[in-house]
Amino acid sequence: MLNSVMTSLKRIKNFINFSRAFFIRKNPIKMFVDEIVNSLKEMFSIRQKLKMAQYRVNYHKHQLNKMESLIAESNEHTFLRGKNLNETR
Repeated sequence: MLNSVMTSLKRIKNFINFSRAFFIRKNPIKMFVDEIVNSLKEMFSIRQKLKMAQYRVNYHKHQLNKMESLIAESNEHTFLRGKNLNETR
């Protein structure tokens, strides 16, 4: 009886030591707090990221329109340019 109690206490002690080592290594409470802080930072900076994305989209649209107009200017088919005729040709 005494032997089984001693082995049970050893097992409990080993379990507590493993648990303590796990909490020291991983620290799930700190990880949880870090995730909450990162989520809050993302929430507060989402508007700025949206504005930056809109700026990039508008910039690329502008570049695309500029490229299309340059292609249309040097194209010999006048229907692509609308009513503007290339007088140098």
